[in-house]
Amino acid sequence: MLSKNGMRTMLITVFRSRLKPGLRNEYAAAVDRMSELARTMPGYISHKSFYAEDGERCTIVEFAHEEGLRTWRTNPKHLVAQKMARQTRSRVEVQAAGAGESPDLTAAG
Repeated sequence: MLSKNGMRTMLITVFRSRLKPGLRNEYAAAVDRMSELARTMPGYISHKSFYAEDGERCTIVEFAHEEGLRTWRTNPKHLVAQKMARQTRSRVEVQAAGAGESPDLTAAG
């Protein structure tokens, strides 16, 4: 989303977790379902996941506005997935922040 002065604004959530041993297949299926659902949320921009060598998983999620992020956080299917996450992960940490305004540096064409 662009602000009045042409700068891009967004909300960023960083989700860090460690999966309990033996649950990777169950977890992967849930991630696929939630990825598809997230893409349908209003204001959704993107998300990417990364795995560290030590087994930690980090997902960065971007939304254009608070309403979309709130819709995602309170979606009934996402709430069920969050409950499952608390049971399948040994560690979960979520940090959210507004990115404020930053120039849109995407290449045209």
